[in-house]
Amino acid sequence: MTIDFEKMDGLVPAIIQDADTMKVLMMGFMNEEAYKKTEETGLVTFYSRTRKCLWTKGETSHNYLHVVSIQNDCDNDTLLIKVHPDGPTCHTGTDTCWGEENTPNPLLFLTELSNFIEKRYEEMPEGSYTTSLFKDGLNRMAQKVGEEALELVIEATNGTNDRLIYEGSDMLYHLIVLLTSKGLRIEDMARELQERHNPGWKKH
Repeated sequence: MTIDFEKMDGLVPAIIQDADTMKVLMMGFMNEEAYKKTEETGLVTFYSRTRKCLWTKGETSHNYLHVVSIQNDCDNDTLLIKVHPDGPTCHTGTDTCWGEENTPNPLLFLTELSNFIEKRYEEMPEGSYTTSLFKDGLNRMAQKVGEEALELVIEATNGTNDRLIYEGSDMLYHLIVLLTSKGLRIEDMARELQERHNPGWKKH
């Protein structure tokens, strides 16, 4: 990776983003030495412009930032670093330096689940329930979606909210398995709903 440290007198901005929630946590500066230490240790290390030295985030609070990936921008002078934080990022004790809560959005897990199911489809590990569904074939997968949908309806009309959520989750999981077998993803359905939300959308 080529990073232009000369543009800002040896420094580049480093934007820190939670790899799971996608929330921007903070921004700091790195010189070449800080960048190399970050790569070597896997912990985000900055250059302090006031103290004129390196500092690893969390060296005092133990709220370290564990590197997941580092990307350079189109001008090679700004870094985007995705991390897994150990705790609050800001020195004030808040999750982010803008005082925002860094809480996971459960909807993002659907993408993670889709990725997991795709991996099962590619590897077909023995002993996996998901593998058994793929091996049973398309008709069985479609049947399972129907069965779970029926159980969802029963809970909606005569059950409890907890059971409604439980059966709905079963249906959604089996739907993602079915979509995966067809080369599709849950995001394709989200995209369809997004298009329908457009005032100009017309039913096919």
